[in-house]
Amino acid sequence: MAFEGLSEKLQGVFKKLKGKGVISESDVNDAMREVKLALLEADVNFKIVKDFVKTVKEKCLGQEVLASLTPAQQIIKIVNEELVALMGGTNSKLTYSPTGFTVILLAGLQGTGKTTTCGKLANYLKKNGKKPMLCACDIYRPAAIDQLSVNAEKQQVDFFSMGTNHKPVDIVKAGLEHALKNNNNVVIIDTAGRLHIDEDMMAELQEIKESVEVHQSLLVVDAMTGQDAVNVAKEFDEKIGVNGVILSKMDGDTRGGAALSVKAVTGKPILYVSTGEKLTDMEQFYPDRMANRILGMGDVLTLIDKVAEANLDMDADKEKEMAARLKKGKFDFEDYLESMNQMKNMGGISSVLNMLPGLGNKAKDIESMIDEKDMA
Repeated sequence: MAFEGLSEKLQGVFKKLKGKGVISESDVNDAMREVKLALLEADVNFKIVKDFVKTVKEKCLGQEVLASLTPAQQIIKIVNEELVALMGGTNSKLTYSPTGFTVILLAGLQGTGKTTTCGKLANYLKKNGKKPMLCACDIYRPAAIDQLSVNAEKQQVDFFSMGTNHKPVDIVKAGLEHALKNNNNVVIIDTAGRLHIDEDMMAELQEIKESVEVHQSLLVVDAMTGQDAVNVAKEFDEKIGVNGVILSKMDGDTRGGAALSVKAVTGKPILYVSTGEKLTDMEQFYPDRMANRILGMGDVLTLIDKVAEANLDMDADKEKEMAARLKKGKFDFEDYLESMNQMKNMGGISSVLNMLPGLGNKAKDIESMIDEKDMA
């Protein structure tokens, strides 16, 4: 789970504060020292940690907080607000071209999961009423075109390729013509990655951006690389200009430093986060929801979104019938199988537990008691 270590430590700090009826300046200083260490261990940029702790501390030492009947709750509220501000304040959305189709260029280093992210983004946009087309411009990595083709087929979205014998800029031009004839309203360009940032790579991206109108340049960065991800984002933005960031492999990063640092360092918003290996595992990034998860407050809004999404495939009459059967105590194995599939579509029991408010670190204990394989 993302932010697992940070979440555990911060909740530990606040538990100590809640145990005190009156909080002194010394208590606040001790708490902020622990918050600082927790953020640094989560691989958050040092300067950001320093500024964050300074701001929180100044607000916490105000008379209205220390003299409050619930000072611990006031401090948690301040930390929550500052975490939201750190990650961008409000959620940012893709902007679409007012006329014609929207061209989205995905860039990033090799190994960040860029080609998979193309498939995830196409699936997300399709669910939101768009008709996307994937355009294969990674002509260097073996099987990159085949991988993108398979992703397009799985999501049942359009795909365009000219093989590996043409320049990426020519493939993009031909792809846009094809999209126009095919009535696609979004074109997602999968570009080549490198093991490190080099001039050839940047020149190729610059040539594409100079030759066609790119409406959104999105950078895919691997959340597991922590501060390196933030440095890569900064360099890409300086070289080619980036509109936003997609964090891949968020489910594999227990620290979360990249998510907390990227907006503050680069000024570019996080638009989406990848939450699993399946092509459906991508969420829009909401700073307020993420802050709530970090502080163990749950994420009811995302849970509601997931429930609604899981129920899309279920017939409304069937849903009513299942609810009626449950009320009468006639819940059979077919109903159980249906509910298991819905839970799976929502990311499994662990995903749901982490979004329930009030559980905090207890979610981990409950999860360890439940074996989904035994349930199956």
